[in-house]
Order: sequence, then C-alpha cells, then structure tokens
Amino acid sequence: MGELNTPHGTIATPVFMPVGSQATVKGLTPQHLRDIGIKMILANNYHLFLRPGTDIVQKMGGLHKFMDWDGAILTDSGGFQIFSLARLRDINSDGVKFRSHIDGTEHFITPELATQYQEALGADVIMAFDICPSHLDKEDKIREAMETTHKWAERCLKAHQRDDQALFGIVQGGLNPQWRLESARFLTALDFPGYAVGGLSLGEPKEATNQMLDVTLPALPENKARYLMGVGSPEDILSGVELGVDMFDCVLPTRIARNGALFSAGGRLNIRNARWKEECGPLDPDCNCYLCRHFSAAYLHHLFRAEELLAYTLATIHNLTFLNNFMVKVRKSISIGEFKTFKEDFLGHYQTTNETVRIAQKQKWLENWEQREGSGKE
Repeated sequence: MGELNTPHGTIATPVFMPVGSQATVKGLTPQHLRDIGIKMILANNYHLFLRPGTDIVQKMGGLHKFMDWDGAILTDSGGFQIFSLARLRDINSDGVKFRSHIDGTEHFITPELATQYQEALGADVIMAFDICPSHLDKEDKIREAMETTHKWAERCLKAHQRDDQALFGIVQGGLNPQWRLESARFLTALDFPGYAVGGLSLGEPKEATNQMLDVTLPALPENKARYLMGVGSPEDILSGVELGVDMFDCVLPTRIARNGALFSAGGRLNIRNARWKEECGPLDPDCNCYLCRHFSAAYLHHLFRAEELLAYTLATIHNLTFLNNFMVKVRKSISIGEFKTFKEDFLGHYQTTNETVRIAQKQKWLENWEQREGSGKE
C-alpha cells in the first residue's frame, strides 16, 4: 500500500482508474464519480486531440475545468489507439502519420508533440509516447517497437516542461521475458517518476500476462508508481497487486455495465436474464451503491429490456462502486498484513470468466473496437 501525490490530491494505492477517454466516463457525471469515491480517472490524448482539439481544451482552462473534475487525471499518450488502427497509420523514426477515424484528415504526431499536447491538457500524470504491438506480431516487429519506444521515451523526457505533471515511461517487449527485463532496466535508468507496463491484457492468456509481470515488476523501483495498463477485472487486479502493481485502468467495468453485466461478490450477473423480471429486492443486498439502495433488480431489468438510457447509468454506477469498494478492501487487507487471506477468500466465492471464453470475448471486443473507430462511430 502506498500513495501517489498529485496536484489534485493524494491517491491511495493500489488504485483503479475508470476510463473517460473523451473527457467523460460514459453515462456518468463528475458528481456521480465523486459520490462513488473515485479519486482519479483516465482520459485519452488521441481522442481529445482529434475532438474537440487540444487547443480548445486549453482555451477552456484545461481538462479539469473543461469537464468539471477536481480529482486527479492521467492521460494516455494515444499510442494504443494509433497503433491499433494499422490501416490508418505509418511509423517512422520521427513519429507516426495517421488518418483520423472521424473525418479522414491526416496528422503527424511525434513524441515531442504527444508530450506537448498532454501538457496543454493539464493532466496530473502523462504518459510517454510508445508503440504498442500485438503479442501476435512477428518477433522482429515487437523488438523494433520496443527499441523505438525507448528512443521516444528519451525524447519525451527532453520535451517535458511542466514540473506539476509526472511523466511515466512505458515498458514494452511483447511476451519475451528477456526483452521485458531489458525494457524495464532501460527505462529505470532514465529515472521516470513512475512506470507503466504496456502491451499486455490484449488477448494473451492470463498466465502469459502474469509471467511478464513477474519478470518486469521486480526490475522497476518499489518507491515509484507501477501501473498495469488495461486491466480491470477483480481477479486480474488481485494477481497484479500480489505482484506489485499500484495502478490499474480499464474500460471493462463500464463497458460490461452497458451490456447488462454487473459485478457481485459471486461473479458477474446478467440483468437481462428472465430470473430478475420479478425480483423485488436489490440486485445485491450487500451493495451500498445508488442503484442497490433505491431500486429493485426488477426495475433495472425492465430498463434494460426497454432500452432506457437510465439503465446504463445505474449499471455503471453499480460496477464502479463495486470496484471502488473492492479496492478499499484490497488496501485495507494490505495495511493489516492479510492480503493473501483476502485474495483467497474473495476468489473462493467469485466465479471468474472461463479463460477460453474470456480470450474470445477480448478478441471480439478488439475487432469491434477497430471497426467502430475506423468507421467513426461511438
């Protein structure tokens, strides 16, 4: 258990950050987030650069004022978004040329510009511009991506001007343990204030993810924040915490909420199922979220079946409340020296998603994401 000091508050770690790519956590207001107890969120440099434009956000007083959020913000550099759209981008040693998924306009971003844009947004933590290859790419491509990421990390550090922002480096290296260790050591020598582990949780088996973390995390300083990008299921968070991760983010809890899947102590529940049609009690009697305190499971079931917009807001509130309360319990268990007992007890009751099903779902989501981004749809 530790603390991350930011200009917008001290964040107790381990912490989960909800994703608000376009200056909003989908379906929720900033007050919803404050009521839940969220202290830090993630926004995306790529999306905000394209719409409404970094200059607009800066003119509006920066990202915090623009979205009326007084908590901490981390901005991703946008590397994942750019490199996931392979048909729309071209990499060279200077940077990346790509076409907007919104209107097809051509843009060129360098590590210096990615840093400059994030400084203009005014986030508390910003990320170095990196290349995020697929674990299915050929080894020479993954190696080249890692080496370019290292060069760009050095350029981001040189370009970084604001003392009130922490710039994190991002470890790459695919599923090669030697490259992961090499990347961690290279970036540690640059003395970033924090480090992220990127390129994981992208459809590879969980065992492979944990193997890479087992190699990488010990090579990163214990007195600096260690951030695992793209992880948000309770079981994966527990595995990450056990290995030494301090920060997590993921679209999972908000995305599955909009599909009618809700977290509970026993696993995910599908509110669309007929079993909830006449359930007069709350979805989860032990939950203190706004949904479970005010509405029956039957009401939420009705909202989803009727495709009412309130369904998505209430389900998202529930999932983020569950995960925020979960992180509070994780931190408490660490503080009293009982994390392993907490983990075993939680997993003893929580039904996780089948690994084969999980990988298939992840791949389907990635394909749908690319199609959605490529077509300009939201």
